[in-house]
Parts: sequence; structure tokens; C-alpha cells
Amino acid sequence: MTQDEKDDGGKGPKGGETDGTDEESVLQPVQTEDTVQAIEEEETLRISLWMLSFLALVVGIVTGFGAILFRGLIGVIHNAFFFGQFSFDFEHNSFIPESPWGAGIILVPVIGGLIVTWLVSTFAPEAKGHGVPEVMDAIYYKSGIIRPVVAVVKSLASAISIGSGASVGREGPIIQIGAALGSTLGQVITVPPGQRIILVAAGAGAGIASTFNTPIGGVMFAIELMMPEVSVRTFLPVALATGTATFIGRYFFGQDPAFLVPILPPVDVDAATGVLLLLYALLGVVTGVAAAIFVRGLAWTETVFEKIEGRYIRNIIGMTLVGLMIYGLHVAYGHYFVAGVGYPTIQAILEGSMSGVWFLLLLAAAKLVATSLSLGAGASGGVFSPSLFMGATVGGAFGVAMSLLFPELGVSVPSFAMVGMGAMVGGGTGAAMTAVTMIFEMTRDYDIVLPMILAVALAIGTRRLLSRENIYTLKLVARGHVIPKALHANMFLVRRANEIMETDVVLAPADMTLDDFLAQPPHDGGIRHVAVRDENHIVGVLYIDMSFRQAPEKATSTITLRDIAHRNFTIVREDDIVFDVIQRMWRKEAMMALVMRGRGIARADNILGVITKEHVADSVASSVKVYPG
Repeated sequence: MTQDEKDDGGKGPKGGETDGTDEESVLQPVQTEDTVQAIEEEETLRISLWMLSFLALVVGIVTGFGAILFRGLIGVIHNAFFFGQFSFDFEHNSFIPESPWGAGIILVPVIGGLIVTWLVSTFAPEAKGHGVPEVMDAIYYKSGIIRPVVAVVKSLASAISIGSGASVGREGPIIQIGAALGSTLGQVITVPPGQRIILVAAGAGAGIASTFNTPIGGVMFAIELMMPEVSVRTFLPVALATGTATFIGRYFFGQDPAFLVPILPPVDVDAATGVLLLLYALLGVVTGVAAAIFVRGLAWTETVFEKIEGRYIRNIIGMTLVGLMIYGLHVAYGHYFVAGVGYPTIQAILEGSMSGVWFLLLLAAAKLVATSLSLGAGASGGVFSPSLFMGATVGGAFGVAMSLLFPELGVSVPSFAMVGMGAMVGGGTGAAMTAVTMIFEMTRDYDIVLPMILAVALAIGTRRLLSRENIYTLKLVARGHVIPKALHANMFLVRRANEIMETDVVLAPADMTLDDFLAQPPHDGGIRHVAVRDENHIVGVLYIDMSFRQAPEKATSTITLRDIAHRNFTIVREDDIVFDVIQRMWRKEAMMALVMRGRGIARADNILGVITKEHVADSVASSVKVYPG
């Protein structure tokens, strides 16, 4: 075993090399007490993948039962507000009968909204709105910390909003509830931020999986929108949580998909199918425009309502308008179409019992306005279900129009409605894989996948042309909190140390005075990277700006390079990957890493080059060019 391996506790080159020469006192980096304590605490708190997976399993169980209680709570509140009776019975996919309140139904969303406003403003302001942006904000800007009270307040506030007729969905709340449960468990067990974020993502994925009976969609949702990193150590906990929550949901609600779809014609490979695919592509563009209108319209409505002084006044104005829309649609067409999640309308379109082009477009516009008013006025609920509603109505209207224009193609209106659902969800949220997989799981129709992929891709592309931000990130960007729109492989991290190092390094004797060093011939780069040596031992490192060089005859200072050399450097090997180099520099708070030749001892004559933070930044910048804009 070499001397540097002994200094490193026998780990050898792959276990973290020694940081210099035999003289441990010389090589020990200078660190602040707080930094050392933080590093030690994080290493102590980190738990194994199996323990993390067990915690994710717990999150999945709790979230699964939470989804059941949440749906039951919605039923109780809906029956109390709409019919004045206590009952858990509530069929989410069937139109509700007429309320005995008559025109008084206009005030039901207002009363519910006032209660929600009081709950949210008193106990948890972050429970306002559709929830997902707050979870994303916690992941990227708050180290995965969500207050435990959010789960309770979000459950009550969202159940009251949905039950009293606000035009919002139930998936956003259960996502935030599941994420809050994951965060709370991560805080109680006290795990590092990275592992706490995994539990937050697991809770979010479990929430959406249990709500829609879509385990794959839950995983895809967590991957696309929640997780900063995708690997075995992140995927396994999320998959366990979503699978567990889905099983619990199926045990209580059955294994039927969220929507019952009639048998659809298979997608054959012929000329007619090619024309149909072009129509599906056109639907994707149309739905992308609708998604952009929804994103911008919701943001504009929230901005307008924020200018109204008094949160209760805002609620009364917004929810009164929603109540008028609910009552007006019932008087004109017989149902409270835009109240709550809107699943009965989606089911009716998929069954083919609603087929008027202008009526479907009217419902799409009404849902967009009602959802924007509800959330702008302070309701608590999601945008996923409203997106499904708008996608089904736009897609259904498009399908009916195409069937009238091209009767020979045999256009299936339910198929276009389903594709519209996926395209609207994908276009609005930017989650392409989530949209495709969830609609497939909610309908169990595989033939719809091909046109769905095409339409979702074009919907997202169209929406991005009209609105770069999606419905989740636009709200956060307004706060100055930018969220990544893609998961990039860190290609620069797999480069070797000898690929990014600076080879222009000066070996200078420790007893040389600073004046003598500055008196050397000028250097084109200005900045010299200096390794200070005492014979063959490395004493320290320096950055020296040669623009301050002096003439030899003016040299008067007795300060030596030993006196001013920095000890906060670290040692890496030429074939170490950049990921390990960065991690080592961060843990040691090193200003510079000295790159050693092969597996030689950390001596001055083995130095090949240096790596500074600037070199790491240059490596990152050069790797970014391979990514599309």
C-alpha cells in the first residue's frame, strides 16, 4: 500500500484519494465549522435505499387511504351543500339530480368559497390554488420541506371547493396531500434534503395514481414533473409508493378504469388510417391553442383577482359568477355541467350521448372560464380534471365536425375525445409521457396510443409557441422561481479529470519570495496556477495575477510563497470522472484540485494539471451545446 493510500484510510484511488503529501497537517483543507458540521450531519442522516424504499411504501399506504378519505369527504360535503343531507353516496361519473335549492344553488359555491378562504388564509396559504406548483416549489427551492398542516388544510379546503361546486379537480389536492405526507415523514425521520425530495415525489406520484387508478401514469408524473434526478435510487421508491397506493385504491373502488369506453374500431394500416392520423395531428394543434388559452387565461384571471382588495370580496365576486354559470347551464340544458370535476360530461361524450359541435365548444369555453374564475377567486383544487373536460369537449366537437365533413372515413367521436383529453393535459402541463400513459390507463384502449402520441406532441409544441411556460411553471416564474423544463443527462460529469484540467501549472519553491515570482517573464494568460512545493512535498496552491509583476530591482518584500499559499486544495487522479472531482472539491471546500499522474504518490513531480471551479464551469458550458434549445 502506498503512502497516500495509508493517509486515506486504505481506500485507494477509487475510495477518495489523499489530499496531498505525507504531511497531514499541511494537506488538511481549511473549512468552516458550520460547513464541516453540515457535511457530517448529512452523511450521518443518509439512509440506505432499502430503508428509503420502506418509507416510500409507508407514504404509498397513507396516501392511498388518504385518497379514499378525500373522495368520501367530497361526497359528504357535496350532498350537504347541494341537497342538505348527510350521505357518503356520490357517483362521480354520473350527472347529479336537480338541487332542491333552485336558484339558491348560485350561492352554494359562494358559501363554500368563503369557508375555503378562511381555512386557507388562517392555517395554510400554500393550500390555495391547484397545488402542484407549490409541490414543485418545495422540491426545487425549499429542500422538499412542506408543512404537515398543508395536508390537513388542503384536504378540507379542496373537498369543500369541489363539493360546493367550484370548477376544479381532485388530483391537484391529492398530489399536494401525498407530497406533504412524504415531506412530513422525511422531516420526522430526519433524512437529507435529497432523500426527502424523493419521498415528496413518491407521495405526489402515489396521489395521482390512487386518484385515477393509473400506476404507470403516477410514476410518469413524478418523473416528468417532480424528480430532479431519475435513477434506481429515485425510481424504486416512487414505483413502490405508486403501486401501493393504486392497490389500496383498487381494493376499495374496484379495478375498473376511471372512464368506461365503448369498444372502438381498431387502427388499421391503410390510406384511410393515414388520413385519420392527419386529422388527429390537426386536433393536436387545435388543442395546443386551447391549452395556451387556458394557461394564459388562468394566469390573467388570477392577476386580475389579486388586484381586488379583500380576499373575501374576491371570493364573493368570482364564485357568484361561477354559481350563475352553473345555474344558467342547468336551466338551459338540464345539468350543472361545469360544477366540480366534470366527469359526468366526459363519460357522456365517451359514450356518444353528447354530439353537438357548438354545444361541446360552449361547454369547453364555459369550463375554461369557470375554472379560471374558481382558482382566481381562491378555490382549492386541481387543473388536471378541468383539462380532461376541455380536452374531451374540444376533441369531441372536432370529431363530430370531421365525421360530417368526411363520412367515408368512419370517424369515431369517442376516439377523438380521448385524444383531445390527452392532448389538452399534455399541452397544458407539458408532461407528454404522463398524458399518454394516463389516458391509456384511464380508458384501457391500446389502439388510441398511436394517435395520442402524435396529438400530444403537436399540442405541446403548439402551446410552447404561444406560451413558453406551462400551467404549473407560469405561476412559479411569476415569483422568480424558474423550474427546469427537461431532465438533462449531466454529460460533463462523465468526462475525465485530464480532459478538463489546465496543464499550465507552475511548480514554485516555497521559499521563493512573491516579488521574485512576479519578476518572471510575463504570461499571456495573466493568471498563473501555482503549486507551491518544498522539495517534492506540496505545501499549498495559489492563483497569481502576473499583471502585478514588478521589476527585480524594486523587489523589497520578504513575503514567501509559503507564507501566502492556500491549504484548501485536494488531490484527484487523471482518470477520475468530473462528478467525483466536483463532489470532492465541494466536501473539502477546495479552491483547486491538483491532478496527479496515474496512480502515483501525491508528489509535486506527479502533477499533470489543475482543476478550478472555472474549469468545471467551462466544462458544463461546453456540454450544454448538445442539448436542443
